[in-house]
Amino acid sequence: MSPETVMTIGQRALEMTVLLSAPLLLVALAVGLIVGILQAATQINEMTLSFIPKLLALGATLLLIGPWMLREMIGYTQQLIESIPQLIG
Repeated sequence: MSPETVMTIGQRALEMTVLLSAPLLLVALAVGLIVGILQAATQINEMTLSFIPKLLALGATLLLIGPWMLREMIGYTQQLIESIPQLIG
């Protein structure tokens, strides 16, 4: 197995990580920003007020894009497993 092959596998793994984590992180960022603005405007500094909306938004996001995330992970894993004979030989 050549160094280029190892780098390609590592690069693809990092791309998959970013692809799967980006939607959840963006939703958490947006909800946190909105709640932060509301807290600053109303001067309510309750810690659970920022945690609960993020938790609900991430749960809803997982329900909506969870099947897509699972398909992407399965496709990547299948591709990786199918390439094992070429990598060894």
